[in-house]
Amino acid sequence: MFNGATGTITENFNPFSTTALQPTLGVVFEPLFWYNAAVEEEPTPLLGTAYEWNEAGTELTITTREGVKWSDGEDFTAEDVAFTFNLVKDTPELNTTGLSASAEATDTNTVVLTFPENSFMQEPSVLGNQGIVPEHIWKDVADPITEINSGPVGTGPYKVKDFTAQSYLMEKNEQYWEEGKPEIQEVRYIALESADAATGALLDGQIDWMSSFLPGLETILEDNENLSYVNTPAMMTSIFTCANEALGCDGPQTDEAVRQAINLAMDREQLNQLAGGGFAEPASPVMVLPERDATWISNPEHKEVPQSANVSEAETVLEAAGWTKGGDGIRTKDGERLSLSIQTVSGWSDYISINDALTQQLAEAGIELKPTQVTYNEWNSNQTLGQFQLSLDSIGLQPSNNPYFTYEKWYNVQNTTPVGESAIAGNAARYDNPVVNEAIGVARATNDETVQKEQYAVIQEEIAADLPYIPIYVNSMLTEFNTDRATGWPSEEDTYALPASWKAWDNGIVLKNLTPAQK
Repeated sequence: MFNGATGTITENFNPFSTTALQPTLGVVFEPLFWYNAAVEEEPTPLLGTAYEWNEAGTELTITTREGVKWSDGEDFTAEDVAFTFNLVKDTPELNTTGLSASAEATDTNTVVLTFPENSFMQEPSVLGNQGIVPEHIWKDVADPITEINSGPVGTGPYKVKDFTAQSYLMEKNEQYWEEGKPEIQEVRYIALESADAATGALLDGQIDWMSSFLPGLETILEDNENLSYVNTPAMMTSIFTCANEALGCDGPQTDEAVRQAINLAMDREQLNQLAGGGFAEPASPVMVLPERDATWISNPEHKEVPQSANVSEAETVLEAAGWTKGGDGIRTKDGERLSLSIQTVSGWSDYISINDALTQQLAEAGIELKPTQVTYNEWNSNQTLGQFQLSLDSIGLQPSNNPYFTYEKWYNVQNTTPVGESAIAGNAARYDNPVVNEAIGVARATNDETVQKEQYAVIQEEIAADLPYIPIYVNSMLTEFNTDRATGWPSEEDTYALPASWKAWDNGIVLKNLTPAQK
């Protein structure tokens, strides 16, 4: 497997750490339930088998699976679940999801989480985004924040057999609770010198599973019968705007009309061909996946953004807002030139291609675009601190497919800060719309999807007009497989899991569903 690791691999199998090696979550440690981000379906039971809320949304009762053992042979019980959640609650540095529950095991297979207020919408984070750890190991860990957890003990289908700075080997967990799985005995995760080396390694048979954008993919694979791929678009490539002047954003992009004009002036079909390799799919202005999440889109007009440019309408919007063309074709308003900088990461070739094409497309409407390339750390810092005008990034893959998690993270004013302060919780746009904030709050307080849809309809009308994040397309998520040694990979006909080789949780589902190829 190649999951994007380049250079030296740093050992870290701590499931609470934000820098844990990717198979830590799903391959070594398991959550209570698993949410398939590729399709709309109910969560799959793993270490949990059932759950139920009280009417107030303050108590979540979970039934845990019987007969599960840790990879060291010890029994798994509800006490381990309670210990895990209490450790998170009592250690703020580990609490990256805002969990506010205390947990108690009421018997061997029942645990009750108690919240101080209505917490229905914490359900996916609790059930599907927390690896459960063994109390008999972690109660003696001196510092769970810095612990790297060598030789981890988990309930997942694999355990660590060998680790080096260049690769690490996983072997079948003989204690695994699902009978007959996994069938693949060993899985090696490797690092490459660079992502560019991935194509050669795939063709040389060094890699069986990876997720990389490979220009000319179909041509590359047509002479290799043992290679295949699947495309599962899920990430919405977007122009992030620092949109809120009141919180310190500065530049023409703080004008809603400018954001609307950018949206109208884009030729997304051209961008897909130039930068997306033709594999991207249309995005929605309300930031949900148009096909997977169609039932959540209240207004059919908001299903997709325009695919071709409408320069005349973009110009009409700008003219009405007071932006007039100058002699050089670039618009001005009150002495301010409609000139915008847009940042992306050096080496992100598809995003660089988007910027190059956008520069020409937006100029047709009188908008000057100035692309810059910076290091990843600088790009990330600029975005979280609000020290940018436009930035290329993506939105997607939240704890579940319910739009609440996208709207809460990216559009709620509670998750942002003034420019110069870090908005690590999301909402890099510094967006603040009281109508949206109120609707998010109402949606948070219920698990009634009818009520939620009513609130999302309100949110969607607002954000489709405000466009603090301007969607370009749902970017391709290309995953390549070698069927010479293993079969049973996800396909476009059967996306039983999100197949990306870097995807936490789903890796464990895929690996335990593979079978050795017949020779």
